[in-house]
Amino acid sequence: MRKSLGMKQVRNFIFAGLVGSLCFLAGCIRDGGKQVDATDVNRAQKLIGMEFSRAETDSMLAILNEQLKNYENMRKVELPNNVPPAYEFNPIPVGKKFETVQKPSEFSDYSQTKLPEDPHDLAFYSIGQLAWLIQSKQVSSEELTQFFLERLKKYSPELHCVVTFTDSLALEQSRQADLELASGKDRGLLHGIPYGIKDMFYTRNYRTTFGSPPFENQLVDEDATVVEKLREAGAVLVAKLSLGELAMDDVWFGGKTRNPWDTAKGSSGSSAGPASSVSAGLVPFAIGSETWGSIVSPSTVCGVTGLRPTYGRISRNGAMALSWTMDKIGPLCRNAEDCSIVLNAIYGPDGKDQTVFDIPFNYSPNVDFNSLRIGVLTQDFDQDTSIHKPFNDAALQKLQDMGATLVPVELPGFPYMDMSILLMCEAASAFDDLTLSNRDDLMVQQNQDRWPNLFRAAHFIPATEYIRANRLRYLMVQQMDELISQYDVIVAPSHAGDNLLATNLTGHPAVVLPNGFIDSVTPVSIVLIGQLFGEGDLIAIAKKYQDATGFQKKHPARF
Repeated sequence: MRKSLGMKQVRNFIFAGLVGSLCFLAGCIRDGGKQVDATDVNRAQKLIGMEFSRAETDSMLAILNEQLKNYENMRKVELPNNVPPAYEFNPIPVGKKFETVQKPSEFSDYSQTKLPEDPHDLAFYSIGQLAWLIQSKQVSSEELTQFFLERLKKYSPELHCVVTFTDSLALEQSRQADLELASGKDRGLLHGIPYGIKDMFYTRNYRTTFGSPPFENQLVDEDATVVEKLREAGAVLVAKLSLGELAMDDVWFGGKTRNPWDTAKGSSGSSAGPASSVSAGLVPFAIGSETWGSIVSPSTVCGVTGLRPTYGRISRNGAMALSWTMDKIGPLCRNAEDCSIVLNAIYGPDGKDQTVFDIPFNYSPNVDFNSLRIGVLTQDFDQDTSIHKPFNDAALQKLQDMGATLVPVELPGFPYMDMSILLMCEAASAFDDLTLSNRDDLMVQQNQDRWPNLFRAAHFIPATEYIRANRLRYLMVQQMDELISQYDVIVAPSHAGDNLLATNLTGHPAVVLPNGFIDSVTPVSIVLIGQLFGEGDLIAIAKKYQDATGFQKKHPARF
């Protein structure tokens, strides 16, 4: 149980007296069976914006004290992080229909790819290029695996991007890939390609730390679904990569993950290690996750291409839960088409994560820009800083020059930031054991705006307000789809405005693209938002833009 009021765990609340009262109501602290009285209720109601009469308060006391017993009894049942709640978020608007026909996979032709004269350049080859080198026997999977393992071990001490190396597994998988390819068994473009994964996915025989000391030695005897699917595709796991502690920013128990463009700076997060390692050419691609910017932000800072798929596109079985109704898994890659290659291998139901929809993913690199209608979130662009404005303007002009019709649009009017209590409530529940057991004291980050304090504060969000936010979210789903379905994609700034939170709440897919440099070491990006389960068209448009601009080909000279 929580310690008594006045201990470090509750110092950051505004009024200790009010918090103490609400602690009794929420069952956060216990003091020899102390009962809630009218004074507790009178103080606590100020924190929830309510006002009850004395008669109403007196009438509630018996119920409130009974609820305290309910909480205590429920907390006796162990609830590990991988147990989901018995409810699901549905991102699909009423009456929405999707394509039902799965078409053959179609990717670009990489058959002109040759080994580089400088072996160092191999570090920045795309998945498609590396796949052709393997298939044409210019390099073996084992050689490629050894190459990337050496780079990871050389540069990770500087970047703090690797939690655990998986050498033995990687060499076993790469040798198996070479044997299969030699016998004529081809699993596709990922066959024999090394990759890294954010250390929030279970991997048999290797620890899964969540980036936090309370889980530093956690060993779960199973593979996450995304790990299994990548193994089935022939990919080779070389390392488990850093994440900001419990999926917040870039600080973990091994330090701050660094940005390869400027190692004095962090990589952002929480997919910190995936973005940093892909940017530095330490892995061809990596698997990350996003709840509220954890792919978009590090991809922007590290200058890589990241895909946040539709909510319900990829199974989260075996992945750390932060927010059951917002968590999404996606790849961080060299370019947009690489994202489609990875998504093609990991999407779809697995019979375990019940939130996943069985909807085809169809991708073709062919797209006619002259037929495109692109919505422009002008209000969000207007909120971007002046230093980013020239890059935003250039991107919009380029899209128009390529033939697209640009139309100003605005997001539906909702209190998006206020609705972030959805994430706070679910995250606090996902890690409630840390709060109740005081093991949150072991976490690296103890600042006022970090998880330990946010988890504590979330206990004081009324269930009725959590449900109110979900009801607003239902309206958002309908109105956002009505907006986005009018356009092929919507273009937005990566961080400014409300689009990042709004689209994470509604579950829409997005791809973040490198879009130039403020200076030689500060990448900027642009975001394209797609229709629900429309990643195929979204990535095709992103690829066409990248082909025309080439920003994705720039890499940090230090590495």
